[in-house]
Amino acid sequence: MTSDVELGHSRRCVELAAEALRTGDEPFGSVLVASDGSRLAEDRNRVSSGGDATLHPEFALARWAAANMTPAERAAATVFTSGEHCPMCAAAHGWVGLGRIVYVSSAAQLAGWLAELGAGAPPVRMMPVTEVVPGLVVEGPLPDLADEVRELHRRFALRRD
Repeated sequence: MTSDVELGHSRRCVELAAEALRTGDEPFGSVLVASDGSRLAEDRNRVSSGGDATLHPEFALARWAAANMTPAERAAATVFTSGEHCPMCAAAHGWVGLGRIVYVSSAAQLAGWLAELGAGAPPVRMMPVTEVVPGLVVEGPLPDLADEVRELHRRFALRRD
């Protein structure tokens, strides 16, 4: 269960997702938080703006953590994110040894929303993070914020039509 402080980190992820949408990108945002609760790094999706389909915020944070944190610091950290990691990002998370993940909306929710919106499936199968990184502590979805994320995805899908 997430605390009020952790809910604040999750709200920041939704703000970053909204920022991504404003710049024409898919609405995803993530925050890397140290064991003491301090925010270390944050990012938003940059796929459309950069032309590189791997520019997901979770992947960027995993790379940042690998370059800037010790293995023990990475293991004690938490990644907060607006949407459950895709398999690529989950693998990066696992390979660099990051700790817990807290997500606002699940891969299953996103798949359902995309189907409802007629937006089509992504090129990579969506699955729970723990299918890629077994034993990882994962919390989510967060119902208090998931509707906001759904609305961001709805607005993105409408732009594509």
